[in-house]
Amino acid sequence: MPASMLWYNMNEWMNDMFFEKRAVLKEKGLHREIRDRTSPQGPRVRFNGKVYINFSSNDYLGLSNQPDMVMRSEKALNTFGCGSGASRLLGGGCTLHMALEEKVARFKGTERALVFNSGYAANTGIIPAITNEKDVIFSDELNHASIIDGCRLSKARVLVYRHKDMVHLENLMREASAGKKIVITDSVFSMDGDIAPLDDLFNICKKTNAILYIDDAHGTGVLGNGRGALSHFQLEPEPWIVQMGTFSKALGSFGAFVAGSSDVIAWILNTARSFIFSTALPACVVAASRAALEIIENNPDMVKSLWAKTDTFIKGAEKLGMNRTAIETPIIPIKTATVEDALRISRKLFHHGIFVPSIRPPTVKEPRIRITITAAHTYNDIEKLIMELREIL
Repeated sequence: MPASMLWYNMNEWMNDMFFEKRAVLKEKGLHREIRDRTSPQGPRVRFNGKVYINFSSNDYLGLSNQPDMVMRSEKALNTFGCGSGASRLLGGGCTLHMALEEKVARFKGTERALVFNSGYAANTGIIPAITNEKDVIFSDELNHASIIDGCRLSKARVLVYRHKDMVHLENLMREASAGKKIVITDSVFSMDGDIAPLDDLFNICKKTNAILYIDDAHGTGVLGNGRGALSHFQLEPEPWIVQMGTFSKALGSFGAFVAGSSDVIAWILNTARSFIFSTALPACVVAASRAALEIIENNPDMVKSLWAKTDTFIKGAEKLGMNRTAIETPIIPIKTATVEDALRISRKLFHHGIFVPSIRPPTVKEPRIRITITAAHTYNDIEKLIMELREIL
């Protein structure tokens, strides 16, 4: 057979195979399409010329368009240019990177911090770096996908404990022999909005000489007057605690960090592949992240506003037949019986000028719409959402 014919057949085979796979997704209501904005991120966004109230963003404090952050980013852009050109270890970083890390360490109360390019890169780099084949990881069953993938990339044995079930965790830890034991949890679970029992986890790890690894992506800027989950529970950042967090949610910028003892951070710097082999974040992004931390420190009312508006929605939750005591954070899931129900609610809200995408498998086991309240929403925005949900549900 001529090479050209073989190539044609290969193309046809590839097209047919993925066409059929996509058809199955569409049949199940699980096929996704990207919807890009024509506006900045914020409490209101524009799609195809129409403005919608945005209840899908993780920009909890409304900082993504904060003027001082924009100004600091522009200044860094003019000083250091667009790209960084190399990894940090090859000179891709600048003085702003170190300044941000020092700021993070002070903010989190640790000896040292290290900046990563994303939360996903952080978890998939740090977890393999701090474990080996003799270790055992204990991971909450609802941990983020990046934690799950980080555990898979590690050489450690992984045991999954039932969601926030401390009895199950202690039983697993008692029965497992290991070189090191590492308990890994989200501080705020991103699809359910509930808070991990960090006080109990702290005590368990202290009692068993285990490392506690906290993914504080949705806690930083939200819990503990903005300082995160440990502060929320009034716990000290002990040397055996590793805190990971992101700049891309409540801090309104981009990237991630790990904070902990000097020795642990130095080890991660030397062994985390996602850090070693990634081009450094641009200086303009780093400058915005540092500005965001300063804004949170100097404006405590911003975090209070977020919680006041969350409380407004919680009070309206009873009108929707929801258990208001089950809402712990600005992340509010409304679970549905079927994927079709989640899609229907999302479409109807969109028709009424509210953007809340449906969340479907494999992201979650149970389909839902995931509402996020931000400090930038008005009380009228929240009342409109409650009114529309009451009509739809």
